Amino acid sequence: MDLGATVILPIVIFLLGLLFGQKPGKAFRAGLTIGVAFVGIFMVVDLLVNNLGPAAHGMVKRFGIQLNVIDVGWPAAASISWASKIAAFVIPLGLLVNILMLVTKTTKTMNVDIWNFWHYAFTGAIVYTLTGSMIQGLIAAILFQIVCLKVADWTAPMLEDYFGLPGISVATGSTISYAVLGIPLVKLIQKIPGVKNLHADPETIQKRFGIFGEPIFMGLILGIVLGLLADYSIGKTIQIGISMSAVMVLMPRMVKILMEGLMPISESARELLQKKFGAKNIYIGLDSAVAIGHPSVISTALILVPITVVLAVILPGNNVLPFGDLATIPFIVAFIVGASRGNIIHSVIVGTILIALSLYMATDLATLHTQMAIDAKFHMPHGASKISSIDQGGNLINYLIYKLFFWIH
Repeated sequence: MDLGATVILPIVIFLLGLLFGQKPGKAFRAGLTIGVAFVGIFMVVDLLVNNLGPAAHGMVKRFGIQLNVIDVGWPAAASISWASKIAAFVIPLGLLVNILMLVTKTTKTMNVDIWNFWHYAFTGAIVYTLTGSMIQGLIAAILFQIVCLKVADWTAPMLEDYFGLPGISVATGSTISYAVLGIPLVKLIQKIPGVKNLHADPETIQKRFGIFGEPIFMGLILGIVLGLLADYSIGKTIQIGISMSAVMVLMPRMVKILMEGLMPISESARELLQKKFGAKNIYIGLDSAVAIGHPSVISTALILVPITVVLAVILPGNNVLPFGDLATIPFIVAFIVGASRGNIIHSVIVGTILIALSLYMATDLATLHTQMAIDAKFHMPHGASKISSIDQGGNLINYLIYKLFFWIH
């Protein structure tokens, strides 16, 4: 796991290619191409994160926000999860559950995104911390995985239809969590008189504003607005604007390289599984990073960053200071944007509602989240008495499973 997705994923894809009857050279090329694509994707994600994080910190500092639970972000939450006693069992158990579900035709997703099993480990670890029972923790982790696989099947047609990713599904815990409630909310908003007619997507914006409505200019404008809100200097404001332009332009191109490597594997998998088990429409489960390259996703996320900071201040009962996971917002809103067909206005409305709920869930889980960190010997942020995370502490599926075991316990 320390080698990261850019090494592990090509190896897994190469082995899958051989398993599905491909020649070694073709399988190796597919794996290597996917590895290169993920290097590119993660470079662009790092560009996004490394600019959004400091900008968010600047906004928090500028407006003098003081809250006693620090959002440490998904990297810290993942580290805490992998350090738990339950984590060693999650990967083999997760692979076994996925295989059993494929064989019994209860899922169409073959999830090769092993790194993101940390979401399952988190749920298992928080239930283990609550109950002290390893068995209950593992049951909780499996429940989370099953929900993720079923929602991945449900949303896979959207990935093909809107995002242009045929044969792909996403079972990433954070993205899935926001889809469960987010997609129905989008459908509801699309029926509300007045609101349903509010529309803005990259295509209509480009038609109205010409070249200034292109994604490259949208990234520049939204980045500059973030820089101004963070009280950056003129130079730094322009820098973040250009960085966001780069994200808008580069991410879709990296995803195209990914699809070049993935399509041969996807086709081979579909043919073999259909032949052996009669399975149709088998999807390859990948990291949700493949879905965040659409301009509507990035635009929605950039708008939601300052909204999240404002929500943290005005919501009564919230104790979470948004920080680490502000840069994760593109991942958690991807399916909301897909459900709205890229309508940025509807996506921002639904995203605002769900982030408000997420802050409350993260607040409620802060005590257990902090205990998990202490058990994992996690180095607490300076001055923080408690920690949580929007990604997983504020994850709806995780929260509902936690509540189930809380009531049982």
